[in-house]
Amino acid sequence: MQLSDGSANSKTAPPKPVCLGVPPAERAKDRFAIRGNAIITGGAGGIGSVACRALLEHGLQGLAIFDLFSDEAQITISKLQSEFPEVTITFTKVDVTDPKSVTEAVSEAETLFGTIDVLLCFAGIAGSVHALDMSPQEWKKMFDVNTTGAFLVAQAVARSMTSKGNGGSIILMSSISGHKPNFPQPQVHYNASKAALLSMKASMAAEWARYGIRVNSISPGYMDTILNEGAGLEEHRQEWVKRNPYGRMGQPEELTGAIVLLASKAGNYITGTDILVDGGLTIF
Repeated sequence: MQLSDGSANSKTAPPKPVCLGVPPAERAKDRFAIRGNAIITGGAGGIGSVACRALLEHGLQGLAIFDLFSDEAQITISKLQSEFPEVTITFTKVDVTDPKSVTEAVSEAETLFGTIDVLLCFAGIAGSVHALDMSPQEWKKMFDVNTTGAFLVAQAVARSMTSKGNGGSIILMSSISGHKPNFPQPQVHYNASKAALLSMKASMAAEWARYGIRVNSISPGYMDTILNEGAGLEEHRQEWVKRNPYGRMGQPEELTGAIVLLASKAGNYITGTDILVDGGLTIF
């Protein structure tokens, strides 16, 4: 492993001094501005679409959504395009477990935009199965999508970033489940897949810092999305809320502060970090 030497050649030189001649409001705006272009896997989902909007609100110039669900993606793109008509927004149907599909999709995005500057790996699946009853296939599928899928996309984007020399920010979607077991639902395969992302994030951050690539993760708590709805989950939802110091589940919008921080210049010296956004659930 080769670390950065802090020079401009290793893409980790310190930022330029703050220009005090610029009005304070402009400096504040610039601090959290999003530069360039982004790929978001799982961008058609509830959290993914909210993340897309947040990046666009902060100045993103080009957005490529990778997802398996074409209909949902087109609805998301239609809404975003009406709000941000000057931005190029595309959709590619991508199976993140297929290396060929991932490589081709990233290459197409690079050709279209020129550079990929931000990656959000938000594609993932969940499931609840007792460990004694879990099949090898269930275990493997969870890791294929949540862990290997995130690695394949991150690797392809990092290769693009290094070849272009532009550096960038890669953000993985982990979970409180990667920090401690869930309760009351049994889901060892999901928990382990998210814990693996935390380790992967740190390793990639160490290896890719010299290229100016920052790698971080976000660990949401229980979010009030369609994945956590339904009559069968009502008892679970009550338990999650009862155990949370905030006394409620989180909203997808409450993840956007961490996303913007890690994707913008404000997070320039943050790498290898995981940000818990859980309403304090992991305090206990």
